[in-house]
Amino acid sequence: MQISAGQIANHLQRGLKSLYTLHGDEPLLQQEALDAIRTCARAQGFSERSSHTVTGAHFDWSAVLAAGGSMSLFADKQIIEIRIPSGKPGKDGSVALQQLAQAAQGNEEVLTVVLLPRLDKATKTGAWFAALESYGITLEVQPVERNVLPQWIAQRLAGVGLKVEPGEPGQRSLQFFADRVEGNLLAAHQEIQKLALLFPADLKGGVLSFEQIESAVGNVARYDVFKLSEAVLAGQPERVQRMLDGLQAEGEAEVLVHYTLAEDIRALKRVKDAMGQGRPLPMALRENRIWGNKERLFERVLPRLSAAALADLLQSAHRVDGIVKGLKQPDWPASGWQALHRLALQLCGLCAAPAAPIPRARQG
Repeated sequence: MQISAGQIANHLQRGLKSLYTLHGDEPLLQQEALDAIRTCARAQGFSERSSHTVTGAHFDWSAVLAAGGSMSLFADKQIIEIRIPSGKPGKDGSVALQQLAQAAQGNEEVLTVVLLPRLDKATKTGAWFAALESYGITLEVQPVERNVLPQWIAQRLAGVGLKVEPGEPGQRSLQFFADRVEGNLLAAHQEIQKLALLFPADLKGGVLSFEQIESAVGNVARYDVFKLSEAVLAGQPERVQRMLDGLQAEGEAEVLVHYTLAEDIRALKRVKDAMGQGRPLPMALRENRIWGNKERLFERVLPRLSAAALADLLQSAHRVDGIVKGLKQPDWPASGWQALHRLALQLCGLCAAPAAPIPRARQG
């Protein structure tokens, strides 16, 4: 059975199960879900806890299986936590996890929690994960996307008795806060706790001004090239510049940033060419393996992009490829990062432009 992170509290109120699998790349939300399970378990007499971290293909699973089958002399109920940082338990681990999942049925003395990173589609279809999902509760920790991050921050502020000003000033504060902590929920949580200490809820009714947030919240945002791609295609130039500056400061490889931008340009051109040959847009997207959020972005921006504009972008990407590898190009910056800024903003500007109007049929 699958549930979301937001459903864990209501789920636990209805009763604790004997097997949980938590997977995803948001450490804060995964830890909070784990803490909720632990708290509920302690209230029901699970007073002993053991933790096992799977390291490499030669991990000894016998200790984990023995822990599940043994009873403590000092506690009637125990929690077994199994961490698999790689998300790959290996052949022996696959067998062991299936055994643990089956043994969890009806076992009210042992609570097993399996902790995993974000899993790809192939892993989720594996026998061991299917067993965990079949015999227990699986919770996928989804990332908080940038467009809902201000709302997430507002909810977290409310949890410590704080809120922003009403109307436009408050929205400005939340957007500023989100810009400072994007991609780093753990740091966002810490910044909210800091605000609660600096500006207690009993002062001014717990209302935070923009100036208070600006002075207190540090720039702890973390970016990745995949989110950069989404920002470019969404036509968000200010966010794109922040992300490029952040990626440069974090030491991201120029060639990886270029590859991400160039791959988007190549994919856009392939889809546009397919449409020019008469293929419907949905078919062209499927043929080029464009899925999920990127599919929606492509659907929005392709009407804005002419074949000639995409050809120019492809030529620009070719020039920047040389620059990030140490070559000079006429009329382009010598710095790889400056060239990446120019390429990204060139594409971003086209994606932000209004769609070309559809010609009206001439009246007879």
